[in-house]
Amino acid sequence: MSIATRRGDEGETDLLFGCRLSKSHPRVHALGAVDELNAALGPLRIAALRGETREVVSTLQPWLIALMGELATPPGLEEKYAAKHKPFESEKVAYLDEWVTKLEAGGALEFKGWALPGEAGVMTGAYADLARVACRRAERNVVDLIGTDQEVPNPEVMRFLNRLADVLWLLARWEEK
Repeated sequence: MSIATRRGDEGETDLLFGCRLSKSHPRVHALGAVDELNAALGPLRIAALRGETREVVSTLQPWLIALMGELATPPGLEEKYAAKHKPFESEKVAYLDEWVTKLEAGGALEFKGWALPGEAGVMTGAYADLARVACRRAERNVVDLIGTDQEVPNPEVMRFLNRLADVLWLLARWEEK
């Protein structure tokens, strides 16, 4: 099977379970933003100066693929998805909370006002900042679904994205040290 299915030539894309949506649909925007976040983590994973950064990123990337699965599940079919895939759970948020604590205790939080990405001249810090803003975009796109018929029912998705942006900010500062 070729990657070029031509099914998207008319401006629609597939979600799970045979559902198709416009490529401009808010759910597709959320799904694409998480995909962009995962791609933005790639350069950080490769170039990270610190083992902690590589450890966190290598854990996060498969989780983001799982998160994309939840976002690609049409409303009303969550149970069908959960029958084969474990939904996002609070343990993933707890993992990020642990990293916030570790990084802050390690000196990553020396808040002096707004961070200026790239100012320290450390490419991996800039990569982490790029991933952070991609994460915030994904978070905003998921928030856009709240109150609509496309709302993501799992509250851990929002908590995870919010906390992940915090961890990425700290990783950027950690890489710059």
